[in-house]
Order: sequence, then C-alpha cells, then structure tokens
Amino acid sequence: MARGDGRLNHDLLPGEKGPQDACGVFGVWAPGEEVAKLTYYGLYALQHRGQESAGIATSDGSRVLVFKDMGLVAQVFNEHALTQMRGHVAIGHTRYSTTGGSTWENAQPTLGGTDESTIALAHNGNLINSAQLRDLVYAKDHVLHPDSELGRGNTTDTALVTALLSGSHHRTLEHRAMAILPKIRGAFCFVFMDEHTLYAARDALGIRPLVLGRLDRGWVVASETAALDIVGASFVREVEPGELIAIDVDGLRSQRFAEAEPRGCVFEYVYLARPDTSIGGRGIYECRVEMGRRLAREHPVEADMVMPTPDSGIPSAIGYAEASGIPYGQGLVKNAYVGRTFISPSQTIRQLGIRLKLNPLREAINGRRLVVVDDSIVRGNTQRALVRMLREAGAAQVHVRISSPPVKWPCFYGIDFATRAELIANGLDTDAIRRSIGADSLGYISPEAMVAATGQPPQRLCLACFDGVYPIPLPEADQLGKDVLELRRVAATLPGNPDESTPYVAR
Repeated sequence: MARGDGRLNHDLLPGEKGPQDACGVFGVWAPGEEVAKLTYYGLYALQHRGQESAGIATSDGSRVLVFKDMGLVAQVFNEHALTQMRGHVAIGHTRYSTTGGSTWENAQPTLGGTDESTIALAHNGNLINSAQLRDLVYAKDHVLHPDSELGRGNTTDTALVTALLSGSHHRTLEHRAMAILPKIRGAFCFVFMDEHTLYAARDALGIRPLVLGRLDRGWVVASETAALDIVGASFVREVEPGELIAIDVDGLRSQRFAEAEPRGCVFEYVYLARPDTSIGGRGIYECRVEMGRRLAREHPVEADMVMPTPDSGIPSAIGYAEASGIPYGQGLVKNAYVGRTFISPSQTIRQLGIRLKLNPLREAINGRRLVVVDDSIVRGNTQRALVRMLREAGAAQVHVRISSPPVKWPCFYGIDFATRAELIANGLDTDAIRRSIGADSLGYISPEAMVAATGQPPQRLCLACFDGVYPIPLPEADQLGKDVLELRRVAATLPGNPDESTPYVAR
C-alpha cells in the first residue's frame, strides 16, 4: 500500500457548513488501457462529491496496489504515481466522511482479502446497521485477517464490509458478496475488485446513483454519467437497485441480491449531482431549471433582476427569470480558486466569512430590487451574510427564493447535514426564517413542485430530509451518527473492558 506525499489542512473556509456530498466512486475494467489515468479523470469529474481524501487501487492480475491520501484528486496524484499503477482493472474514490473521521486511516479504497487474493473496495453512501455488521465481523465463525483495515485503526462502515467480504477462504468473492449484501442496511453503492474482476453493487432502494458505461475495450462504473463522459465511455444503463455486477475476461454478468424498491435521493436532483449528469433518464440541469420555473409561479414578486448564488443556484435562477419575465443577471462574482485551503484564515479574514468565496458586483446591484435564488437553507448563516452583503452593496430589496422545501430532518443515507437541532427550519416558520436572514421576502418551492420537476414518480423518491419519512427504518439513536464506530472503539479500550486487545467488542 502506498501513501501520497503530503498532508493537507482540509478545513472548510469560513461560512456555513452546508450539505456535504456523499462520496464519488469509479471503476474500470479495460485491458490495454491506462486504467489508473482513466480512474484519475473519472474521480476528477466526481470531485464535487467529496474533497477530503482520494484514492485509487489497480491490479495487473497478480497484485493489487492502493495509493491514497488526504486532499483533492489533483493534490493526491501526480504523473509519476499514476504511471506506477499499471494493470487492467482499477477503482477509485473521492471522500466526504459520513461515517468515521476525516483521517488517512479512513481514506478509501479499503484493503482486505485472504492469503490467496486481495480485495479493494470503495463506497458511496452510509450504512445504518454498522453495529450489527461489526458484531458479524467479530463473531466466532468469522476469520478476521490480521492485516485488516480495522486492525490499523479504520473506523468506517466501509472497512466493516471489506472485512466481511474477506471472511471465507472457501468461497469466491462473488459468492461471499451474494451472501453479505442482503445483510447490509442503508444506502450504498459499492465498487470493488480483486486481482482479476471488477464488481459493483447498489442497495435495493437505489438511494445513491450508480451507472454503467462502455469503452471500446472495456467497461466503466461511476457515481454519475458526467464521469463517463469525461473518460469517453458511452452510457449503457444504471446499475439497478439490488443488483450485483461482475466484469472480467468472460464479460459482464449480473445477479440480484434483493428485490428492487427504488427510492432515489431527491437531493441529488436539487444539489448533489453535477448539472451535466442524468439520473433516471432526466438531465439534472433541466430539472433545476424547471424547479426555478415552478418556484417563480409559486412565489412571484416584483423585482428588477433575478440572480443566483453561484454556482448551485444558477439553473434554478435561469428558470425563475424565464417564468417570471424578470431579467436574469449576475450579482456576485465567485472566486474560482476557492475550495480547500492550505492556510487557516486569520481572525480578520475569518470575520469576512463568505467574502472569501463571493463578492458583489456593485454596479449591477445598487438601487435594484433583487430576487436571489439558492438551492437550500441549512443553518441560515450563508444566506444571512449574503443578504447583508447585498444590502451593503446598495440593493433596494432582497427577495430570497429556495429551489427546495425547508430542510427539517437529518440524512442517514450519505449526506452530512447539520444535526436536527442546528437546522433553522426545524424551529422556525418561513416568516421567522425570513426575519432571521434579513430578507424582504422568502419563498420555498413546495415538495410537490420539486418532485414534479424531477420527472420521477413521487413513490420512487426519498424526501426524508424534507418530510421525515425514512424509507429504511432507523435503529436506536446510539447506533447512528458519523462517529458511532469511533465511540465504540474507544469504549472497547476503556479500563475494565473484558477484552482490551480488540478494537471492537461484539454485544
């Protein structure tokens, strides 16, 4: 296993911590191709889904090599590293942590396997029965490889699945996967591999997206169709909910480990996915434009200009302007080079907050009545700072329009929202939120209009963060949370624990 060269300060810039993406996964089986470089560019296309760490695993048929580190894809990999990773099969991952801390030990792909073969696995999503999976890993009939990720301090649900897939020396990886996948609850898109074969699996509800593409000499799986476009793969179809795919020298084969009950995440349409991606046969950009059109019909206002909060609000702002007849304009300039920073901001810069990312165009704003379109309000800090900035730049009125309903519930399926207590819409009605952020008016799209804009049947979408209806029943509160496995690991090493030598203790 190789590590990258540098460690990064990957703190978010000052301002609100909004909804953080789930992770991006990519896999390729293509003899004769530079699979590490294809994976690099696939991850580059998926960078928006996670910016904490990145990793690639490759196999040349005899060994699996993993290279991963903290930071953005372009910071972790260089030409030299990629040219060392030769082979015909590769998987990659770009991470935002939803289970386990943001540490090198928790970066993916994770490694596992037996003495005869190696497994590398990358995961997009979040599991809700990690405690039960941990018990399976440490059950008496499960052989945990002494060099497992868990033994090296990994505290993710991904490491648990990797350990379970590594459990039996007497069955193929494909057989082990078909036995283990039905026991996993939550949202997951797994892309994994051994020395010869690429695998992909998606949970029975298909909460997170996963697609299959075709190269001239191989196959690709990825979180979004945009990643297929970047590497020159043609879209074949989505990986079906409850499906396991295997790709090797004999071609592609598919098995069902669960009956499909599609409930795709509606927030992929609102914010998470790239605008140039398609999900469920519907282009994300057009969905967001249509959300803006419907938002304008539901919450009209007299104004001089419609402007977006860059970049996520742009398509909906275009739709709002189109339906309302109010001219569309740019009122904010975004610093294209702001993302993760190596340098912690000084107190003076920290107080400027959002201005590190956005700065107003005073000549476009001064004296005008503005409609400001954004995708969501989480805590309200960003919108409060934005409204203040626009007023200081001379805006006569600021009307805020949001292309999703109020976010009132946390997500346990792969999006790291704030806690419910921190969600501004959980304790305040719309008018109280308007007063809190200082806007002249505030309008949210209705759930019905948002769903209609996606073009999907309502029963095929998960709206849990808006309505609190979780399609997969949740366990007790002490078995949920980003740090649930870390807390249990600490508890297992406290004085008086009957077995302090093991990182986790089965109940």
